[in-house]
Amino acid sequence: MEDASTYLEVGAAGMAEERAGGENLASRYGSGALEVYATPAMVALMEGAAVDAVQGALPAGWTTVGISVDVRHLDVTPPGLVVRAEATLKAVKGLRLVFDVRAEDASGLIGEGVHQRYCVEAESFLARARQKDDSPEEDRRDGQ
Repeated sequence: MEDASTYLEVGAAGMAEERAGGENLASRYGSGALEVYATPAMVALMEGAAVDAVQGALPAGWTTVGISVDVRHLDVTPPGLVVRAEATLKAVKGLRLVFDVRAEDASGLIGEGVHQRYCVEAESFLARARQKDDSPEEDRRDGQ
């Protein structure tokens, strides 16, 4: 695949949701000291919504990987509330996908921004990862 627009349409939308609590709190995530919904958890939820928007339309053996996140966490979410993320595909540029993302809880908007993903053939992508894993420890330290 050289151009994802063959398979994906601008406007495709996805969603993901989870309840704030446990491992997704800032105090447990390691992103802060408070018992509130963590920013990294919100970002991961937004990424999940973006995956939901496009994964079913990609050809067999293809998937997407996150390459860029530019979001603002606008409001606090206490434990117990459900957080819902939505992603809408706003541009397809070859194999690069650009999404508008937002997250809300029962009180309203808690985060918004732009997320980019890249289409990859899963097996060749994993093969590259395995090659890095097989390199000697000293090579990894040298950036090779």
